[in-house]
Amino acid sequence: MKIRVATYNIHKGVSSIRAEPRVLALKQAIGMFDADVVFLQEVQGKHDLKAARYGAEHLGHKHWPAAAQHEYFAGESRHLHAAYGMNAVYDHGHHGNALLSAFPIASQLNRDVSDHAYEQRGILHCVLDTPHGPVHCYVVHLGLFESGRRRQTQALINAVKETAPDGEPVVIAGDFNDWRNTLSNELYNALGVVEAFDEIEGSNTALGEIMRKLRRKSSIIPARTFPAALPFFRLDRIYVRGFKVDAAEVMHGSLWAKLSDHAPIVASLTLA
Repeated sequence: MKIRVATYNIHKGVSSIRAEPRVLALKQAIGMFDADVVFLQEVQGKHDLKAARYGAEHLGHKHWPAAAQHEYFAGESRHLHAAYGMNAVYDHGHHGNALLSAFPIASQLNRDVSDHAYEQRGILHCVLDTPHGPVHCYVVHLGLFESGRRRQTQALINAVKETAPDGEPVVIAGDFNDWRNTLSNELYNALGVVEAFDEIEGSNTALGEIMRKLRRKSSIIPARTFPAALPFFRLDRIYVRGFKVDAAEVMHGSLWAKLSDHAPIVASLTLA
């Protein structure tokens, strides 16, 4: 079975400069991934203030849909199934992680991994019902502080060990905020996952396989995704278990720079 996945921090559906609404454009951009499963972070489930400001007809278009963003993205697309994990709650709304899937979502569970009250975070676990059996998907958005990220990573490791039986395929994707790349080896050692960009580098040669094994003992190097206009920091990741990574790319260019502060990642996988 071949499957195409993407991960994208959508910055609550507004541009990184001037916070202009980008929800309609994001829906079109997500369609350009041609992905079976999309992992989304900073998804606005509700925002009364923006709905009041942008929801009315403006220049002939509605700039803020009435539906929650994950429902709006899933509507009239190949992603007929959507799940949402509410993390941050405030007076005028809430946001969190979401998963869009072309496969039925057999179950979903949102796990609170907030490290403190001012930075609410969660891990959304969805089990997909695919023609070749269950696939476990974990949508991740870790905190801004390294000590908190380490505790949240341990919570992620515990969640995967508790909910994804050995032998069942796993995809973990999202915004790890791990700009110094201190977590990849920990996930590799604890869960046996591989990072998408590390896996494809030199994958067709014996030398490439040796180099990957050596890097795992030192430092796995993910792709640069932040800021989207000129990516420098390596914040967003796709980790897999039970899949072969056929291809992976960061979506660069002026279009993506206008939509969010993060650039999306897309990977093509084959069930091992």
